[in-house]
Amino acid sequence: MKTYLVPIDFSEAAFNAADFAARLSHQTNVTDIILMNAYFISELETILPDPDMLMLREEEIEESAADRITQLERLKGKLQKQVREGVKIQVRLNRSHLLRAVIDTVIANNVDMVMLGSIGNSTVRENSLAIGSHVIQVSKTSPVPVMVIPPAYKYHKIDEAVIACDFKKVKESIPMDVLHKLLGNQLIKLLVVNVDNEGKHSGTNAQQLAEETELYNMLKVFNPKYYYVSNPDIITGILDFAAEHKAQMVIALPHTYGFLQSIMHSSISQQLAKSSTVPVLLLKY
Repeated sequence: MKTYLVPIDFSEAAFNAADFAARLSHQTNVTDIILMNAYFISELETILPDPDMLMLREEEIEESAADRITQLERLKGKLQKQVREGVKIQVRLNRSHLLRAVIDTVIANNVDMVMLGSIGNSTVRENSLAIGSHVIQVSKTSPVPVMVIPPAYKYHKIDEAVIACDFKKVKESIPMDVLHKLLGNQLIKLLVVNVDNEGKHSGTNAQQLAEETELYNMLKVFNPKYYYVSNPDIITGILDFAAEHKAQMVIALPHTYGFLQSIMHSSISQQLAKSSTVPVLLLKY
């Protein structure tokens, strides 16, 4: 993966995600990290007064934009000391909604992955700390994988990653090119977990059962280990499994276990944010 995009709303969660991206550069072949602040001002704000009978003047808008660029440049200076030598850090100010800003930046700069703090990232002038709201929207609409970084999680070298999926239901749903970009040259131990919420596979040899599926051939090059876990709540089972095995990342495949859909609900986003668990990588086709 050559280019990371990190949306920045100047919250601690966003700063932490940017620090994570910088430190991850030592483990990947990334060449560019883009720090982007999305700053939306509606036309009404410039022509109609607010409840205090104040209107935004163009000078105020320009001053705010300049201040945001200054803050981004300051963050860039800090991160430049953290990245692998040769990695370039760029700053962008985009005066549009976060979703549009992310999509436009991804397309214009051939971004490979978006990295988000799991709270914050408001596009309006007053930063919102509503857990998950913008993460949910970006994760749904981003054309490239999104990695969600819990606010209290500090970067650790990724030695183990958990892939959450149903062994038997995986066919064409694994975007292997993305996995190869992420893991191809890395000595990362893959743990593939099938969480059984009905207790049907108690005592089953997961490795043996996996060998009978298409999933096994797809992932064979990575030499993963396979596990069955019983838990009535699939999401909790996945996150608990990752914590128990001290994995540094959870990889969620598209359309498996409804994980992508489930993680979009605010309750799951809150769970990720509040438990300070490991980063979750949401893959795309």
